[in-house]
Amino acid sequence: MRILVLSWEYPPRVVGGLGRHVAALTRSLAAQGHHVHVVTRDHPDAPTEELLEGVHVSRVTEAPPGLGFDDLVPWVLAFNNRVQAAATALVAEEPFDVIHAHDWLVAYAAAGLKDTFDLPLVATIHATEYGRHQGYLPGPMNKLIHQIEWWLTYEARRVIACSDYMRDQVEAVFALPHGKLDVIPNGVALRDFALPDAEVARFRRELAPDGEALVLFAGRLEYEKGVQTVLHALERVEARVGAVRFLVAGVGTYSDELRELVEALDLGDRVTFTGFLADHELRLHYAAADVALAPSIYEPFGLVAVEAMACGTPVVVGDTGGLREIVAGGHGLSFPPQDDVQLAERIVEVLADPELARELTARGRRLVADRYDWEAVADAVVAVHERAIVEEAVLDPTGRRPLRSLLREAEILELDGLAG
Repeated sequence: MRILVLSWEYPPRVVGGLGRHVAALTRSLAAQGHHVHVVTRDHPDAPTEELLEGVHVSRVTEAPPGLGFDDLVPWVLAFNNRVQAAATALVAEEPFDVIHAHDWLVAYAAAGLKDTFDLPLVATIHATEYGRHQGYLPGPMNKLIHQIEWWLTYEARRVIACSDYMRDQVEAVFALPHGKLDVIPNGVALRDFALPDAEVARFRRELAPDGEALVLFAGRLEYEKGVQTVLHALERVEARVGAVRFLVAGVGTYSDELRELVEALDLGDRVTFTGFLADHELRLHYAAADVALAPSIYEPFGLVAVEAMACGTPVVVGDTGGLREIVAGGHGLSFPPQDDVQLAERIVEVLADPELARELTARGRRLVADRYDWEAVADAVVAVHERAIVEEAVLDPTGRRPLRSLLREAEILELDGLAG
């Protein structure tokens, strides 16, 4: 299968979980023998064109130059113009079978390519503006993003959500027909998270002295990620278990407010902001920590919880969204979002009970191996691509689509019970 992937993030440009998701998924698809071509945003440390672990990557330069990301609407339109131009040249050279768009920032280009070349479009919705603001769209920009997200799901032949929670939200908020959405979780490559014990031990000694508990948050520093709840809980935790070092790994628009709260709560000697961490360093932080926190108010999936489990670290998460599904069945502990008292209790449970911590670690690793392996995730995505191709063919009587896109049509129609 020839798959054209559109994403505004791709390594080395990684802002959040989306970039890592797209990179891991495309590598897995390429390893299965599919031709995968990603069109994404440029980066000063990466070439314009490269073959990266079997994935063809085209990075588009900003045009016009100097247009800031802060001026979001013009920037998105200009970026999509360049993405569509680059992708058009690729499709004109050799037709693709399917377009896979990741989130609203590439919606304009995705819809344009779909209409120009009569290709089926699959869209993965990683989060929604509605969800990020707990059902409230406070300003014109929020309403515009919400509208574009709806439009992308409308234009797409199939829509992928990362959890049952996200499927239900997207289906309800965007009034999508029942059956258009498929649930495919994010994944992790377990081999990437297998770190030498000696290296982790040395790193742990660099982060915190013996006897000091190490608590980690990793993710974007945004209000909905809930780091402020951890800061309010720290004093209660220390009163029960002794000295605690809280590491905050990531960057985001809520960073200044969190630093001000650290100062107001007089936690400067207990909290360390690490900034953005590259993959290996982030995994070392996961493995060195005694407990990893995902205290989100809103979380479509919760990849950091799965990554922490893969590194052998017990997790405490906000009881919301995809996080609730990840820890269900005793794979982690949860607390009501924004409840710092209950969060402190869950952290203390893990830190004060080594047997519980070991049990959570073992359960978490088994869960990751059984449910979140990237090979299985890639298989599920390919099945959605194939279904989108068939549905596009059935619903498009013009016959304009390339013959090579329909090579497996009869087989898939029979499997899906659509032939007749």
